[in-house]
This record gives sequence, structure tokens and C-alpha cells, in this order.
Amino acid sequence: MYTITLIPGDGIGPEIAEATRRVIEATGVPITWEAQDAGEDVYKKEGRPLPQRVIDSIKKNKIAIKGPVTTPIGSGFRSVNVTLRLALDLYSCLRPCRSFKGARTRYDNIDLVIVRENTEDLYAGIEFQKGREDTKRLIDFVKASTGKDIRQDSGISIKPISVYGSERIVRFAFEYARKNKRKKVTAVHKANIMKYSDGLFLEAARSVASNYTDIEFEDRIIDNMCMQLVQKPEKYDVIVLPNLYGDIVSDLAAGLIGGLGLAPGANIGEEMAVFEPTHGSAPKYKGLNKMNPFAMMLSGVMMLRHLGESNAAQRLEAAIAAVIEEGRHVTYDMKPKPDDPTAAGTSEAADAVIEKLKVSVNSDSVSKETLSAGTEH
Repeated sequence: MYTITLIPGDGIGPEIAEATRRVIEATGVPITWEAQDAGEDVYKKEGRPLPQRVIDSIKKNKIAIKGPVTTPIGSGFRSVNVTLRLALDLYSCLRPCRSFKGARTRYDNIDLVIVRENTEDLYAGIEFQKGREDTKRLIDFVKASTGKDIRQDSGISIKPISVYGSERIVRFAFEYARKNKRKKVTAVHKANIMKYSDGLFLEAARSVASNYTDIEFEDRIIDNMCMQLVQKPEKYDVIVLPNLYGDIVSDLAAGLIGGLGLAPGANIGEEMAVFEPTHGSAPKYKGLNKMNPFAMMLSGVMMLRHLGESNAAQRLEAAIAAVIEEGRHVTYDMKPKPDDPTAAGTSEAADAVIEKLKVSVNSDSVSKETLSAGTEH
């Protein structure tokens, strides 16, 4: 029996989290769910979007799955996702992107894995607000140290990239590649311009790569990487990036397979892991039973594999793939036309996946009975 922290999130989060809980339970894996609320609604009630009880629950259970959480743009509280990753040192963001038959996309046979560093770079949260005294002191320090002027009406974000953080994320990428029989790791950077931050990342990547001679290694500049992924994605395999570039490229890769509705994710540290879809909370669709749950379900597949429940993970992934390929019980975003009246709701899509799981269980039972009967004869 596993005890897993379940964070429904806000916006469409509770609906897709419930759909995901149902399909995971339908695999037969014994799980006790420890539900913990976080996000905008909790902020209104408790004054903080990520109460300590949520962090404590994950530390205790070591595994969590969460729905999307709204992050205010430009003001308000900081991202719950970023706060969780920093608080639990979930340094690796793992985002596989692979094609599903039946998904509407211009590309076929995409099979990419994005490995994003999660704790450093411009998402480290080291920021200085326009007009504050500490911001003015920082501007004066930069002027005195480098001779370069920063406008007094500037807001400033600091971009820390360390040898330690760079080496461990690149090592994670190579270990993932080796474990999953992938052939190549590509490190992405802007070292031609940011020589002391991205340059350090590239140097660390090359150093780590020298210990994995069984796996091909190369590097690409970030803007060129984006173009390459659009032109010839088949040339890439595992892609490892600093935090900001990883966020952007993972969405680009999701676009190659049909959109964020098919893009799962995991945030993994040395001791704990939190699984979540790549997409946002889409608050305007809250409560409409309309949104695509497959990305969170596929995050559940990743969670089952992480737990060592490979058979259940494979059956759930196959059931999701079968529903997508048939195209009957999928949400509006996966129909040829978004106003298709036959589009399924969130819960109906979950029902269809559960039916496929029942068929796979029955098929397994029949196969075992047949094998047993053959042995007796």
C-alpha cells in the first residue's frame, strides 16, 4: 500500500485530478490518498498559497501528484510550483514528449525527453523591485564594479548557475538516458553571450559527458535549438537545459505532439518526487467538465513507473493511447473541430480509459487461464 499526497490545485485542477485518481485506482495499485489543498483559493482563506502542511505531507510520503495551480501574472503570490521545487530540492524537471496516434499534429513519431534544471537560473526568485532602496544599491554596485549603467527605473532578476547544480542535472540526464536506453544527450545554452553563467553550464555539461562515453553528447545554442526542433526533431533524444530555457523548450516540444494536453511532467529530487501536468490551471474553464485530463493521467503513468509499478504504468499508458487513437471519447481540443458536439467531458474521458483498463485486465486473466490450462494438459 502506497500513501501518496494528492494536491488537486485550482482552476481545472480538481476536475483533472479526480479523473486521474480514478484511472490510477482502476489499475489496481493499492494507494491511500492524502489530499492537500494549495493555490489561489487557499491563499484567500489562509493567507498563503502553499501552507506548510502541504510540504510536510510530501516530505512524509516522498511522492505527490498535483493538479495545476494558478500563478498571478506580474503581482500577487509567487508560483506554488517554483516554491515547491525549491523547498523540496526537486532539482530535475522531467518532461517526456512522444507522439500518440490520433492526436492532431503536424509531426509524427516524436520521442523527446526534456530534462530541465529546477532550482537555479532566473527562476531562483532573486529579484529586486523597481524603485526600492536595495535595488538602487544594487544598481550602484554594478556601476562601481563593472562601469555599466542600469536605468534607475529597472526591475532586476539575478541569474545564478552553479557548477554543483549544472553537474547534477546533466548527470541526471545521462543516468536517465542510460537507464532508458536512449542514445544521445544534447545540452542547451547561450554560452556565446552569457559566458559566466551559461558558459559555466556548458563547461559542466562537457565535464560530466566525459564520464558517459557510451552515450553521444552534443550541445546547441538555445535559439538554434528551437529552430532545429521545428525543422528536424527526429535528430534529438534527451535534451538537458537550464531552468528558463527548459520551461520554454518543453512547451515547444509539447506543441510537436499536439499540445500541452498530452504533456506530462515530474519534478524529482534525491528523496522526493512530485508529478504534474505541464499545462496551467485555465481558471475560466473551472467546473465545466470540459478540459483534457490526459496530461495529468500521463503524469500518473510516470508516477507509477517511479514507484516500480511498471505493469500498471504500461497498462494505463496503453489505455490512454487507445482512447486517443479511437478519438471517440476525447475532449474538444482533440477533436478535428473544437465545437464538435461529440466531444467528451473530463469525467467521460476518464470513464473511457477505465473501460480500456478493464479490457486489459480481462485479457490478462484470459491469457493466464489459457496458459494454466495448457500446462495441465
